[in-house]
Amino acid sequence: HNVIVCTLCSCYPIALLGPPPTWYKSEAYRSRVVREPRAMLAEFGVTLGSGVEVRVWDSTAELRYIVVPERPVGTDGWTQERLASLITRDALIGVARPSLQVAGAGADP
Repeated sequence: HNVIVCTLCSCYPIALLGPPPTWYKSEAYRSRVVREPRAMLAEFGVTLGSGVEVRVWDSTAELRYIVVPERPVGTDGWTQERLASLITRDALIGVARPSLQVAGAGADP
């Protein structure tokens, strides 16, 4: 599982994702996600199995990251547009997972 942070100054891809969430710029997020990423992700509702590796990527002024979320089970055969409706800003940062509940996306095609 990948998660993004900027430990130095809260660098954020504004042109792509719009204004950053307040928590992204907070000192608490910027320090804790590096020290205890699983605990921080759990506070966002993301629980990961012990076999899942967590990688924290530190954004800079020169280099920005986004997370390409894992495709949810049950979405085989979905169109690109329908899959895109599952993606949120938080999923692209790595503090959320795509949900079939987003935008009334129901599991049936």
